[in-house]
Amino acid sequence: MRIKIKLTAQSADGLRLPLHYNYLVQGFIYKNLNPHLAQFLHNQGYQFGKRRFRFFTFSRILGRFKIDREKIIYPGDCTLWIASPINKILESFASSLAHKGYVELGNNMCQVKSIEVPFRKKYKTGLMIHTLSPITVYSTLFTKNNKKKTYYYSPLEPDFSKLILKNLIKKYLILHPEKKDASLSFSITPNRVSRQNEHIIYYKNTVIKAWSGVYTIKGSAPLLGLAFDTGLGSKNSQGFGMIEEYSR
Repeated sequence: MRIKIKLTAQSADGLRLPLHYNYLVQGFIYKNLNPHLAQFLHNQGYQFGKRRFRFFTFSRILGRFKIDREKIIYPGDCTLWIASPINKILESFASSLAHKGYVELGNNMCQVKSIEVPFRKKYKTGLMIHTLSPITVYSTLFTKNNKKKTYYYSPLEPDFSKLILKNLIKKYLILHPEKKDASLSFSITPNRVSRQNEHIIYYKNTVIKAWSGVYTIKGSAPLLGLAFDTGLGSKNSQGFGMIEEYSR
């Protein structure tokens, strides 16, 4: 399930955000959830082994914008997409925004102009998609000095697709623990991806490498649907991996 939020800043200067605003949008989402639900997602989440999943993802802020030094400015309406396989997360968020009418994003007071819930699609294998927020895939490695090092994969590396599959299966098994023996497949192939699609994003004090672009995805129907609901790759609740069907 996903929802589309249209916002517009009350200030004549428009919606003004830092260039790396993921943490502000994530905080905005938590702030507009039921407090108990927000606390659960933030502090605990849904666990699989040592990994914890918050089970929501969100897009970049979409709309006409300009860059002014270290700020990105949206002078008019802008759009934020949010997705989750857990309906109560989106229901809580949408209800809060609808009730308030005006919300604070960063240091900006914004009017909620509309909230849309698109018709849920059934996705077929061999589908072309594009990113609404870039995909990050990484492993934690150890150097010769036994120090941890984060390695971010490119979509051109085979492990990019393999690790996305492993990640999706973990999410699926949390949501469907009764289907542990299910045989599931998923692959993602870059279609229109170049070095221009590589992004360096700062999340608080962490540097994250991620990739946008157009891809082809194939696989089992349950994982295809989950890819759209949870996002692809890691750090989905920090604003990574949201995808949409690509229209040529």
